[in-house]
Amino acid sequence: MNDYELKVYDEVSEWKRKITKRSGMMTRLSKKAQGKINNIIPEKIHRVMTESIKAMVKTTLFGSQITTNKNQAHGYTLIERDELARKKIGIYQKAALVEGAGTGAGGFLLGLADFPLLLTIKMKFLFEMASIYGFNTKEYEERLFILHVFQLAFSSDETRRKTLSEMENWADRKQILVEMDWRQFQQEYRDYIDFAKMLQLVPGIGAFVGAYANNNLLKHLGETAMNAYRLRLLKKAPEL
Repeated sequence: MNDYELKVYDEVSEWKRKITKRSGMMTRLSKKAQGKINNIIPEKIHRVMTESIKAMVKTTLFGSQITTNKNQAHGYTLIERDELARKKIGIYQKAALVEGAGTGAGGFLLGLADFPLLLTIKMKFLFEMASIYGFNTKEYEERLFILHVFQLAFSSDETRRKTLSEMENWADRKQILVEMDWRQFQQEYRDYIDFAKMLQLVPGIGAFVGAYANNNLLKHLGETAMNAYRLRLLKKAPEL
């Protein structure tokens, strides 16, 4: 078993290097442009959007808490947890793909409906991942960790590095992290997915773009969640 844990430790270390790497030029230019747009948007609109996302996420968290099987991986080894996690990633990728294709093909109004539907799928998926790796989502700190996993997956370079640092030191950080920065949470998420979601509203290509974008977003979230929980289970390199 130590051989597998060492393999996983190396995979997590490589993942950390990858997500803390500086983004490409196009991504940085896009983020800069989005920052300028955000500065133009009136503060009142930002507050409304922040409260809307906050309410939407909290409602989704509550529903996911009720519907997730808390004991689905009880007594599993790490390799068994990883195998189950990969199966869940595949299942939720398919769900997101179907949802994206359906709303993308439905035109502008259904395209707008994609945002809360996809958010629900993502949050439910993260509850599943927490359960698979043995963390109790009845605890507030674990629900807060789920939001950090989400933010780690969908944020800019600077926020991603800061979030990863908090997650690496979660035992200490969770004592002082009382609430999410919801303004940052919603803005980073919107900026990350804006381009793909806007293309999804274009007639004729919406279904294809919706399916492709949602599938990739869930794949990325799956990799992030899997490694974030492995990171907590393997604090140091296993001894041979």
